[in-house]
Amino acid sequence: MLSNLVCCWLWCPICLFIFVWVLWKGNACGTREPVNHRNGEQLTMAKTSDWIITDTSVISLEDSDVVLEDAAIAVEQGIISEIGPSDQVEARFPNLEKIDGRGKAVLPGFINSHTHTVLLVLRGTVEDMSGDAIFGYMTPISFAMTDNERRALARLGCLEAIRSGSTTLVEPFRFIPGYADGMIDSGLRLYFGENAADALTLKIRDGIYEFDKGFGQEFLDRTVEMINRFHDTNDGRVQCQISAHAPDVCSPWMLAELNDLAKKHGLTRTVHLSQSPKELEQVKEAHGMTSAEYLDANGWLGDDVVAAHWTFCTPNDVQLLASRGVHMAHCPANSSRRGPHKALARDIIDAGVNIALGTDNMTEDMFEAMRIGSIVHRGAGGGGVDPAPLHALHAATINGAKALKRSHHLGTLAPGKLADITVLDMTSPSLTPVINPIANIVHYGHPGIVSAVAVEGRFLMKDGKVLCMNEADVIGEAQEATHAAWRRLGEISPDIKLPASMQI
Repeated sequence: MLSNLVCCWLWCPICLFIFVWVLWKGNACGTREPVNHRNGEQLTMAKTSDWIITDTSVISLEDSDVVLEDAAIAVEQGIISEIGPSDQVEARFPNLEKIDGRGKAVLPGFINSHTHTVLLVLRGTVEDMSGDAIFGYMTPISFAMTDNERRALARLGCLEAIRSGSTTLVEPFRFIPGYADGMIDSGLRLYFGENAADALTLKIRDGIYEFDKGFGQEFLDRTVEMINRFHDTNDGRVQCQISAHAPDVCSPWMLAELNDLAKKHGLTRTVHLSQSPKELEQVKEAHGMTSAEYLDANGWLGDDVVAAHWTFCTPNDVQLLASRGVHMAHCPANSSRRGPHKALARDIIDAGVNIALGTDNMTEDMFEAMRIGSIVHRGAGGGGVDPAPLHALHAATINGAKALKRSHHLGTLAPGKLADITVLDMTSPSLTPVINPIANIVHYGHPGIVSAVAVEGRFLMKDGKVLCMNEADVIGEAQEATHAAWRRLGEISPDIKLPASMQI
C-alpha cells in the first residue's frame, strides 16, 4: 500500500508535466483551432490537407506561360503530389476528397513581400493628406495603439489578404510580439520582423533626428523576444526576419547589432530604402552618402536582403544594389497615390534585380499591386507593352519566394512543393471572355474573383467562404480599435490633425 502511494506521489507530477507539455506543443505547432476572439466560438477551418481539384485550369508558372487545361492537382499531407490530365490524376488518387474545378483557375498563392497590416488603421485618411505621412501619422499612431488594437487591425489585414488570394505575408512592423498571435491564428504563412530603429522617431515630425541607444535597445529586445517565441513555429509556417526600419533612423551601431542577430540566428534581412526625400537628406547630412551607399558601408546589402521601395535611388544606387544581389520589394500601388512611382523601374529591370510585389499599407490587394506595377513599369519604358502580364504574376509569386529563399518550396505549383494555392473563378463577368487567362488575371483581376485559398493544403477559404475567422467580428473589432486609436492619438499629440469623423 505504501509503495503504491509513493508511486502515485512520484508519477502525478510527471503526468501533469506531460499533459501541460502536450497542450503547449499542440498550440505551438498550429494544431489549435482558431478562436473567435469576441465570443470564444470555435471556428471551422478545414482540417484536411488531402484533396484533388479536377477538371480545372492550372497555372503552375513552372513552364513559362503554359496553362494546363482539363487538368487536376492532387495534394497529400499539404504537399503537391501530382499535376496532369484530370482523368489520369483522378485514376491515381481515387480516395482523395474531390473538388470540382470547372470554370476555375488554380495558381500559386500570392506572396505579399512587404506589408504593414496594422496601418489599415489609416485607411481612407493619409492617402489624401499632404505632408509627411510616415512620421506625421504612421509612426505616431503605431506608438499610440495598444496591443489589442494592433491585433484587431492585423487580423483585418489577414482577412483582406485571404480574400485577395495571398498565402504569405511579410510583416515588418513595431511591437510584433504583442500582436503576432492574432495573425498566426489566421493560418497564413507569415514572416515577422520587428522594425528596429534607434532614432527617437516621434521627434522626427518636428525635424529632430536624435539617436538613443536605450530606445534602440527596446527594439533589439523585442526582436530577440520575437525570434524566441515565433521563429520556425507552427510547423515552419511562421518565420522571422531581421528588420531595420530605414537608413535615416538606424545608426551604424543599430545596423551592426541587427547584423549580429541575423548571423546568430541565420535569418534574412529587410529594410525600407530611399522611400522619402527626408530620408535621403538626413543620411547625406549625417554620413555624406546615399542611403544605398550607407547600408553598403555598414554591411547591410546582400542577397539575403529585401529592400522596399527604392523610390529615390540613383542609377548608381541601382547598380550597387544589383551587384550585391539585393531583392526589391516593390509596392507600386501604395507608392503611386500621389502620382506615378518615381523608382527607376527601367534601370532596375535592366539591372536584373529580382522584383517582388508588396502592398505596403492601407491595403492587402495584390491584384491592384500587379495592375499598377504593370502600368508604372510600362510608363517608365516609354509606353510600350513590357513587362508582360506574366512578369507581373511572377512578381506576385515566384519572385517573392526567391526573395525569401523559399523558391524550392513556394512560388510555383509542382510535385513536391507546398500546396499554397489560390483558386480563381474565371467565369466572373470581369474575367470573361477568356482568351489569355494570365492577361485577364493581371489586367482585370480583383479580390471578388478569389474562390479558395489554401496554405500547405489547409483551406483558409473555400467556395468563397472564409473558414479561419469570423468575418463580421474581425471587421467590427477593427472598426472599434480604429476609433479608439485615433482618439488616443489626438489626446497624446494634439498637434496632429485628425480626420473630421475622429475629432475628440
